[in-house]
Amino acid sequence: MYPSSTLCRAQEAHQTSIAASATLTNVRDVALRAAAVWAKEALAAEKRESRKHLPADAAAGTADQPEREFSENPDRGFSNAGMAYG
Repeated sequence: MYPSSTLCRAQEAHQTSIAASATLTNVRDVALRAAAVWAKEALAAEKRESRKHLPADAAAGTADQPEREFSENPDRGFSNAGMAYG
């Protein structure tokens, strides 16, 4: 389960508040680093949430190309890579 962007932003604000009121340098440093990590996680959560609202064909790629099967050898490519669809 992933945290929501709202939770991440709230945690970021909380850690920033702790850093602002800290008198010890190490407490301030840890809180600022935690706030930065929560900000990064919030960006990832926002991307995840935006993908949930995409139409099904936009989330899977372009609708005019057939979806390729999972490749057991992803470093070798697909056998029909040069073939035109249509």
